[in-house]
Amino acid sequence: MNRISIFHNGIHLEFCVTQAGQLKFLHFSPNPLEESNLITQKKPDPWGPDYLTQGWPLVQVQVSGYNRPYERQGNKHLVTAPGYALRYVSHRDEENERGRLLTFVQEDDETGLRVTSWMQFYGDLPVVRCASRVENRGEEVQTLEYVSSFFYQGVEKESDISTDEKMSLLIPHNSWMKEMNWKRYTFPDLGLQCSQPTMPTPRTSKSFCVQNTGHWSTKEFLPMGYLANSGANSALFWQIEHNGSWLAELSDYNGHFCLGLSGPTELQSHWSKDLQPGESFTTVPVAVGTTENSFDTAMAALTRYRRLIRRPNADDENLPVIFNDYMNCLFGDPTTEKELPLIDAAAEAGCEYYVIDAGWYSPGFWWDSVGEWKESRERFRRQAALPGLRPSLPGGLRALTDYIRSKGMVPGVWLELESMGIHCPLAAQAPDDWFFLRHGKKVYDRSRYQLDFRNPQVIDHVNEVVRRVVEDYGVGYIKMDYNIEPGIGTEAHADSVGDGLLQHERAYLRWLEGVFDRYPGLVIENCSSGGLRMDYAMLSRYSIQSTSDTEDYRMYATIAANAPAAVTPEQAAVWSYPMRDGDVEETVFNMVNALLLRVHQSGHLAELSPERLAYVHQGITWYKSIRAHLKNAVPFWPLGLSDYRDVWSALALEDETVGYLALWRRGGDESSLTVPLPRWAGRGAQVSCAYPTGACAFRWDEVVGTLTVDFPAPVMARIFAFELKPRV
Repeated sequence: MNRISIFHNGIHLEFCVTQAGQLKFLHFSPNPLEESNLITQKKPDPWGPDYLTQGWPLVQVQVSGYNRPYERQGNKHLVTAPGYALRYVSHRDEENERGRLLTFVQEDDETGLRVTSWMQFYGDLPVVRCASRVENRGEEVQTLEYVSSFFYQGVEKESDISTDEKMSLLIPHNSWMKEMNWKRYTFPDLGLQCSQPTMPTPRTSKSFCVQNTGHWSTKEFLPMGYLANSGANSALFWQIEHNGSWLAELSDYNGHFCLGLSGPTELQSHWSKDLQPGESFTTVPVAVGTTENSFDTAMAALTRYRRLIRRPNADDENLPVIFNDYMNCLFGDPTTEKELPLIDAAAEAGCEYYVIDAGWYSPGFWWDSVGEWKESRERFRRQAALPGLRPSLPGGLRALTDYIRSKGMVPGVWLELESMGIHCPLAAQAPDDWFFLRHGKKVYDRSRYQLDFRNPQVIDHVNEVVRRVVEDYGVGYIKMDYNIEPGIGTEAHADSVGDGLLQHERAYLRWLEGVFDRYPGLVIENCSSGGLRMDYAMLSRYSIQSTSDTEDYRMYATIAANAPAAVTPEQAAVWSYPMRDGDVEETVFNMVNALLLRVHQSGHLAELSPERLAYVHQGITWYKSIRAHLKNAVPFWPLGLSDYRDVWSALALEDETVGYLALWRRGGDESSLTVPLPRWAGRGAQVSCAYPTGACAFRWDEVVGTLTVDFPAPVMARIFAFELKPRV
């Protein structure tokens, strides 16, 4: 065998080219490879004793009409054809503007397919971004059914402890109003338990899949995972960077466990692609990293990686405070009369953007008539002067946005451009190919049609909407929402409905890039019923992400605490919505939810008592004093990730010489808690209750690094600031 050994940014990679001319991917770990771990402890495979001839592929490729020579093993994407037969052609190891780049080329003579796979490093991070391109160099059409973006066999092979004991998988469940709900599973929990030593099983038909099918990319799970090997003190973590259907598959083969990451597939998401001679297909990118077995360490690396791959923009540098009139406030019923006192109150509180949410385009019920996006003159009539406060306003939305600017804030509006209501006049006029089609019919969901962004006329339509709101209505911020799920895709102009969906999603990203090219100062928020498209295909373009639609500020503590595992802190928009009938502790709790991330202020600020409004103002003022640190900080969780059932939750952020700790209490009998912060021990920390200022009894133990607090109220939250001496 010809070995290819690489150690870079803390990652040990091992490849080899066998005597038969096949490329094998042997190792991906923070630990060096031990040769003995290549041999499974189970009995030899009946198909042959040399595991290297059957396992350890770099990429899996399944094409229609080709035999898989070994047992299919249920629905697993293993021993794919021609994936199993690919032969090594070449590889390159070079530097580019991002970092080190590894490129591997393989071919299959029978199909004429050439597969090029990339592993791109970024700076000094223990993360690689992976993808593969399949090119048809033959003379016949080849239909792709599955192509992996990353495939690694032997995820468990380090240490001789049983996988039942050493392996665990941490995955983030996600749903509307219950986002970022992380859960840990052992392999037996997943049905992947070991056999007894006296009853070895070379392989099974079992796999465990975390997946999405459809256009709401994170409606059930975030496209992330953390796979830990406690026996080897190592972990592998990943994110799939796609805004549609995707698959993470954990399965077994020949006594080893395999991890496959991909975009859409035929089995799971109705995707196939007819690759014509001379045509190529590139998989969706995935980021994969490996560190010691520390979730905090892994998420710190992933946070830094996310900052490197996203579009440079002023919003993520300056972190302006946003007021939005929707949540626990106007709830999609804006008028000039309702907006004016809110605008004044938001400006007084220190907000810098003011967003008019849903409803501005329709005089009444608007859900099933959206699509033209023209102002409702009934909602924004001429407004008489209010004595001593403002001059008379002319009618129209532009008058209101001008008034917002006069108060020192940038105006914004809500849009949902990808869908069109079934009662929108334009929907009746547009041809069918503006929309997703299946079985010859337009696809409905919740009284909306899905627009197809591959259609140039659709692009002309949405470009005109953006031009109108920016240039005619004077808008500098768009909350771009998306509240339907059109399912598996569209059959129009596609080889499969999944192919139509993937083409649309890639067209949408190209369109979005064009919007930012034309309006580089425009801020656009990614929202999909809250956090139902919280993926880094979108977030590498968008600067800010709605994290939830939940209306319960107490439950929002879990979402806020866990958000930096899914998105960088400066991109994670968290609602703060003081309630009309609330009290001081409720107001403070709402503010704490948002103050270490991006403040999405809402609530009836104009109706709050002066005391409660003062706490909003104090929070925003403090936020402005520390936000320069937030854009560089990395997260960790001193109490572990938050669960919705937890009484206490905590989130810490750390920059070089400052640290911040948000701490929440939700009920329970104990009013005192000691928070372990050993990483800040011995650094001469100057500790304060930063918000509200001085409003908490606490004790800091500098030697062991613990913060003991007393929270006498059953529902209560505070933020603590730590001034730290630099690490030696």
